[in-house]
Amino acid sequence: MTLSTQFLTMLSMIGMGSLFGAMFDTYQRFLNRPKQKAWIVFINDILFWVIQALIIFYTLFIVNSGELRFYIFIALLCGFAAYQALLKGIYLRLLEIGIQSVIAIYNFIRKMIQLLIYKPIVGLIQLLIVIILALGRGLLTLVKFVYKVLLFILKVILFPLQKTVLLFWKLLPKSLKKTVEKLYNKTAGNLKEIMNYINKWRDKWKRKKE
Repeated sequence: MTLSTQFLTMLSMIGMGSLFGAMFDTYQRFLNRPKQKAWIVFINDILFWVIQALIIFYTLFIVNSGELRFYIFIALLCGFAAYQALLKGIYLRLLEIGIQSVIAIYNFIRKMIQLLIYKPIVGLIQLLIVIILALGRGLLTLVKFVYKVLLFILKVILFPLQKTVLLFWKLLPKSLKKTVEKLYNKTAGNLKEIMNYINKWRDKWKRKKE
């Protein structure tokens, strides 16, 4: 490797060491180890170290085609130490400010959605339900009123008609009354036979289905 390539490799690895420190603190902040199960922490740790190794190797591959030298590990340690000594406190404060800002923005957006979209829609649905219930009750009341009016009208019409029919029936001769009664009884008997016949076939049909 040329001297410029070695110098660029050193600077890159120092930067990657500092970046690793920042990534490690970010990982620790979001993992919340005490509240996680041991196997979840174990899997996350393995994935974290694998990803960090791939990032460092990819950077090294871009800078010097992936050639490993002893000073590369020294540069990584120097970068990590520099981060721990100089940048860790500032980064953690900035990270916390960023997290709290995102949480505040999320809560603001959620409240705005509830205020401008969710609550109006729920209120509109509730209003429609109230209107439908009111219309239903009003329609039911109207139907009951019309039924009572029709029933009253029928009573008013049928009462004189009933009295007229009874009076007419009393004025009829006995021979005619007997003829009418026979005709009525015969008709009723025929209707009864027809209904019995229908019920008989219906029972047979039900038994065939069973």
